[in-house]
Amino acid sequence: MSQFIIDNNWTLFLDRDGVINHEQHLGYVNIWNEFTFYSGAEEAIKIFAGRFKYIIVITNQRGVGKGITTLDNLGQIHQNMKDAITKSGGRIDAIYYCADIDNASPNRKPQTGMALQAKNDFNDIDFTKSVMVGNNFSDMEFGRNIGATTIFLPTTIIDANYADTRIDAVFNSLYDFAQSL
Repeated sequence: MSQFIIDNNWTLFLDRDGVINHEQHLGYVNIWNEFTFYSGAEEAIKIFAGRFKYIIVITNQRGVGKGITTLDNLGQIHQNMKDAITKSGGRIDAIYYCADIDNASPNRKPQTGMALQAKNDFNDIDFTKSVMVGNNFSDMEFGRNIGATTIFLPTTIIDANYADTRIDAVFNSLYDFAQSL
């Protein structure tokens, strides 16, 4: 990231599962008791809070669309996550989720619907002064689609081709990325 100068005009977009918290293998985080922060994630978000103007979580939540995760449980997971991050000195400015099952949904990553919702709510977001951190290529494509810098975390795809043009930089964890700023 040394080639980028991040200042308080930048926006940080974070995927949730596989970035902030451990992803459920072949499943979904359906209730708060299944949510486990990655080591250092809360500290990383505290560091980001001092660097970025906005910190926004954007997450595909197909489990809701399938009827596996309830909206009430999703809301509780997000509120508890935000509360824990705030208690640790960090912040999340907004959370957007897409429960749609159809990959062609305009709100489902890699489509840009959630970014457009964020821009509608925070109209001074400049996508070219944004960073997208994710653990899947749909996150990297989302970042490319909005013109953001992309950071790949190999938390669930450990054999990814890091030379892929959708990836600007690779870090082992959210904390490692935060430490690099």
